[in-house]
Amino acid sequence: MADKRMLIVDTELLKKIDENRGDMSRTEFLNFLIDSQLKEEPVNHNYNYITKEEFQQFERGIKELLRNFLEFFLSYGLELGKQPEDKTFHELSRKLQDLGNSRTKADKA
Repeated sequence: MADKRMLIVDTELLKKIDENRGDMSRTEFLNFLIDSQLKEEPVNHNYNYITKEEFQQFERGIKELLRNFLEFFLSYGLELGKQPEDKTFHELSRKLQDLGNSRTKADKA
């Protein structure tokens, strides 16, 4: 006969165990959970996560795309002969310069 010991757990944890164990006994359910957590997983994880470097590369690409987008529309408006005198043009120009500055800082880092 197997040696038995008593395990004292919080009431909330016991409720979670009872709600999720189905037809298994508490002992069977705990054994199942422990066994499933201790199994070795394959080295190639198939998670939908990205690394910090991949995210930073994506962020730089998006900023570059936005900068090119703004640059295109600003130069398109200038080629049509419109003289930019309004506040919107100056705001877009400032954003474009800020994006250019942030890009050079990121490239140096």
